Amino acid sequence: MHLVRQHIEKDGSGSITLRPQEDEDMWHAYNLIQEGDLLRASAVRRVQNETATGTTTSRRVHTKLTIQVTKVLYSALASNSSADSNAAPTPEELTTSASTAAASSSSGSTTLHVSGQVAEENDFVKKGAFHTLDLEVGRDFTLIKGPGEWDSVATERIRDMTELGRGADIGAIVCGEGLANICLITNHTTIIRQRIDVPAPRKRKGASSIGADKAHDKFLAQVYAAFVKHFDVDSLKVIIIASPGFTKEAVHQYILDEAVKQGNKSILSARSKFLLLHSPSHHVHSLAQILASPEVAAQLKDTKFAREGVMLDKFNKMMDSEPLRAWYGEEHVSKAVERAAVDKLLISDEIFRSPSVARRKKFVTLVEDVKRFGGEVLIFSSMHESGQQLNGLTGIAALLSYPLDVEDVLEQEKVEQETEKQLGEISE
Repeated sequence: MHLVRQHIEKDGSGSITLRPQEDEDMWHAYNLIQEGDLLRASAVRRVQNETATGTTTSRRVHTKLTIQVTKVLYSALASNSSADSNAAPTPEELTTSASTAAASSSSGSTTLHVSGQVAEENDFVKKGAFHTLDLEVGRDFTLIKGPGEWDSVATERIRDMTELGRGADIGAIVCGEGLANICLITNHTTIIRQRIDVPAPRKRKGASSIGADKAHDKFLAQVYAAFVKHFDVDSLKVIIIASPGFTKEAVHQYILDEAVKQGNKSILSARSKFLLLHSPSHHVHSLAQILASPEVAAQLKDTKFAREGVMLDKFNKMMDSEPLRAWYGEEHVSKAVERAAVDKLLISDEIFRSPSVARRKKFVTLVEDVKRFGGEVLIFSSMHESGQQLNGLTGIAALLSYPLDVEDVLEQEKVEQETEKQLGEISE
């Protein structure tokens, strides 16, 4: 994302002009634009004119419009969205929509549809008219927020998305016998570039295996073609091939053999980037476990999404070994923050897309309190498998710096409330 200009006042109001440069930037915009914000962007509007004779003509005009946002629709989620664009998508919807967003391997395949009422009248559109602005890669837009709305979470996202060299991409092939998911993983999104499914006839005792061998060769050829089409091996830091059985070894060897035959020097020079890992299944949701593996973590220890996977894995293990230090749920985590007991806060970006300003501010304050008390905050992306798994745990969890029994905390609060009530009655 390119930052064109920025003007934010001390009271947290102001505007920022951005230029999306790749599909991932549209995901950032989706997380920044809230209901009630003002959005200014280029638009095409059909205008009707009536002549002196009473006939009407219509024409399309290009203009700039400023609308007050009422609805935001991310095209990758469009096929699964209900009438409420702020409803939380399920992990299955996110996984399906990710592949929809990536149907084209080139940038610009993802758009953001933002609806609302026109806030500033011009020669073509009256104030109050409804319009939908389509934000796309390469087109500038200006986002205007009121006092206090450019909060710490929003400004941190701007710094993150405009940071140079923030990509640190991973290419991943999660596969099984005749099945493969070709994925590209960035700091904030997991995109399925292609799904491959080649049915293989079962090998029967005493029967020829020619059909099964042909199906296997066809599968490997399709994986290689997808690899070459979707992966820029020069820019990727790691290339993961993962499967439950021995498919990963066959795929890896086929890719290298074909690269030798075709003289593909980029693939041959990237031999050291390949990681062959065990996967519990060929499904994309296995990526969360794969990314938490020591081999991946060692090579990508400084990247955001790798830390997410490692921290979620640590939380799950803590739930089994030391449950008094692993809390989740809005109410319980809030109580742990009040006691300055949170060492690591795991929170989903989905929470900050709440249409309720008061609810968003509540969680922004929670994040700021954790940082103030010396804790670390990790905001998980809902477009990663780790983020979807966190959403399944209410979207918020915490690793505590010391054991704390939630039942004891609730009992202590109950006693304190009863004491305050008794003191109030005595004073009266």
